[in-house]
Amino acid sequence: MAHPVMFDSADPYLDRLRAICLALPGTDEKVSHGRPSFFTRKVFAIYGGVLKGDHDPEPYRQALLVLPEETERPALLQDERFVVPGYLGPHGWLMLDLRNPRGAEGVDWDEVVELVDTSYRLTAPAGLVRSLGHPTRPGRPGPL
Repeated sequence: MAHPVMFDSADPYLDRLRAICLALPGTDEKVSHGRPSFFTRKVFAIYGGVLKGDHDPEPYRQALLVLPEETERPALLQDERFVVPGYLGPHGWLMLDLRNPRGAEGVDWDEVVELVDTSYRLTAPAGLVRSLGHPTRPGRPGPL
């Protein structure tokens, strides 16, 4: 049985996220379990998620699921915008709720770029990661 589509293709949050993800080398997008997923050989970002035990798609319809560095996970969880998603949470993934009063314009897209970049680097084949160079982080030069 196919999953129902759980996103609006004209969603401005998704438009921005799509541009960020598809700019990375060797990436593609597919709909999996009703949600847009971005991948190389493995998925590195998903748009929309649920909490464990709660399958209501609405509360986190406009959220980003990523795999952060293990050492950064505890600090991210101190931020109320991040939660542990159902299914992928036990594997280290976190979910960032993108919704805010200012809509897509209120999102810190630089933060999203950094989160996506980290998740990509942790999941993509080594050759693709090497083609990126070093990540840009505060105090560290280099392309993202």
